[in-house]
Amino acid sequence: MARSVVITGAGLISTLGDSPRTLHRALCEGSKGVRSLQQSTSNGHRCRVGAPISDFRPEKYLQGRPLRPLDRTSQLAASAAQLALRDSGWSADLLADREVSLALGTMFGGIRTIAEFDRTAQHSGPTCASAMAFANTVINAAAGQTAIWHNLRGVNATIAAGTISGLLAIGYAADLIRFGTLNAILAGGTDEFCFESFHAFSQAGFLCGDTNGGDFPIPFDTRRNGFALAEGAAFLMLEDGDSARARGARILAEIRGNANAFDCSGGRDCDSAARAIARAITETLLRADVTPNDVDFLSSSANGSILRDCYESVAVEMAFKDCARHLPVTAIKGGTGEALGASGPLQAIAAIETLRQGMLPGISDLQDLAPDFPLRGAAAKTREISARCGLLNAVGLDGNACAMVISAIDG
Repeated sequence: MARSVVITGAGLISTLGDSPRTLHRALCEGSKGVRSLQQSTSNGHRCRVGAPISDFRPEKYLQGRPLRPLDRTSQLAASAAQLALRDSGWSADLLADREVSLALGTMFGGIRTIAEFDRTAQHSGPTCASAMAFANTVINAAAGQTAIWHNLRGVNATIAAGTISGLLAIGYAADLIRFGTLNAILAGGTDEFCFESFHAFSQAGFLCGDTNGGDFPIPFDTRRNGFALAEGAAFLMLEDGDSARARGARILAEIRGNANAFDCSGGRDCDSAARAIARAITETLLRADVTPNDVDFLSSSANGSILRDCYESVAVEMAFKDCARHLPVTAIKGGTGEALGASGPLQAIAAIETLRQGMLPGISDLQDLAPDFPLRGAAAKTREISARCGLLNAVGLDGNACAMVISAIDG
């Protein structure tokens, strides 16, 4: 029989703080991590805003060993993992006694390290390339470094599926507990902000900004013109419900179900893209044994993308039908920016806080919805909400889609 999957802790590093409560409060207050970039980053690009974490200091979270072997992506991941382990009560002694696994989602891994390593090897010759840097040029480096740092001796998996990687990693981890023999898995994602990723997204036309000088990374708004790139890391500690209760753990919420789907058109066909997202949602509701009427709010993947925000709204209407129009909707990427592998886990943490505190964050800077927009429950204002069950969406740039249902715990 399937086992219950509960969440016993959360940790994050983001532009809006490093604790679940701080993140949720900032989102409810309409604070934004997105800001104007330095000329050296934005020069030559139409987009002039982003959300790098300027005050991140890994030594605040990681002590006792040299940090030099960890690049920025690994430092973000290991720091957020430390906070999640502490929040869930997994001490160093307990980790030494019991096996904990790790599932980490990332879009690029240490892309800055990879680029710098390649440039050094090309310009100065292979003998000048750093052997220590080479260890961080593989996409699973952050997962490996985080596991080594925290003595996570179980399954070690890296999920690389674009912007949905983090939520997909949580879903993968939940399935390993629900249908397998693992009892505890740290799951989440990370990605860094750097010139290489900023330039790539700009060249591909995904970042906000237009020829008139406007940057509008505003989910669902009619003015939206792309997303603002961000960075961060976020993890949830997932455990088998019986095992968590046996060790006296505090239980924050439960993952009721999750599913993913793929659009073979790669996002080029609106109907095909919307149907793929709708399939992920419908299958998730089925696995979670809930109906659209049971869902109290939607944490949308929308980030200001002109097409993909539209695809998601159409998909929710397909899956929810008449219930879609009045479904309360939030989209936290208006405040955090698009943090790639960290975005889905950040959504999950904000959703848990919504279930616990009864406040659904508004969509930052949202002013105008199209007259035929199907999700009329999307609003700029933070609302009080009596919520027991939330749906999370993650929509990729390449056709991937993932959904998850998280519910409150009775008692």
